[in-house]
Amino acid sequence: MTDGWNWTYEDAQGVPATAAQAVTSAFPTQSDAESWLGEHWRSLFDAGVTAVTLRHAGRTVYGPMLLSVGG
Repeated sequence: MTDGWNWTYEDAQGVPATAAQAVTSAFPTQSDAESWLGEHWRSLFDAGVTAVTLRHAGRTVYGPMLLSVGG
């Protein structure tokens, strides 16, 4: 188990997803993780990720949070 902050990713069917743009290593702070997502959510969405969950020290902080364009 890691003490860092990290994102998990799901596709439209709720299946765990991976994307070339996804970071699988932990961020040192929640702010770092959220800033990274703010900069990269569109490329994740374009790669088929439709929802993300923020985790810290093996527990869910929030999510799944849907990624969407428009609307």
